[in-house]
Amino acid sequence: MPIREKAQLMSAAEIDRTLVRLAHQIVERNNGADRLALVGIRRRGVPLAERLAALIGEVEKKAVPVGSLEITLYRDDLSTVGPQPVVKGRQIDFSVDDKTIVLVDDVLYTGRTTRASMNALFDSGRPARVQLCALIDRGWRELPIEATYVGRHVQTAANEIIEVRLRETDGQDRVMLMEKVPD
Repeated sequence: MPIREKAQLMSAAEIDRTLVRLAHQIVERNNGADRLALVGIRRRGVPLAERLAALIGEVEKKAVPVGSLEITLYRDDLSTVGPQPVVKGRQIDFSVDDKTIVLVDDVLYTGRTTRASMNALFDSGRPARVQLCALIDRGWRELPIEATYVGRHVQTAANEIIEVRLRETDGQDRVMLMEKVPD
């Protein structure tokens, strides 16, 4: 089914301001950056985690470790291959044991990607706490998963898609509301 742009939800400047706010919320909620690490969910969660870590590092004058989880999504808005996300790999070059891990994703939707990410994370060790940060929460949850930090809540219809574009992966920063259009 073809899709078309419906509206721009966030500009590059709005994404930047939102990330600054989220970084400060993460620092405040965790009383600093001690024992804190970020893990981005591929694909666009990774550059968001890296940007957040850099912002937290500026505030706290301390480097925050960043890792990544690669998960193939099987959601309504992507090609369907199976009923659940499939964990393909992880790159976490630090111990997650006894750390507060902030999982970072671009869009929180059904919650299945987050669940699969937590399973992969716990294969790496036993964090003290796991928190979730999403740039966009579009609702439509199928599992009881809620983000600790949300850039923006966007109510969507069943035929709508949130498309996050980041300069690291797409050459530009924008968040778009897309709409599936019948043939």
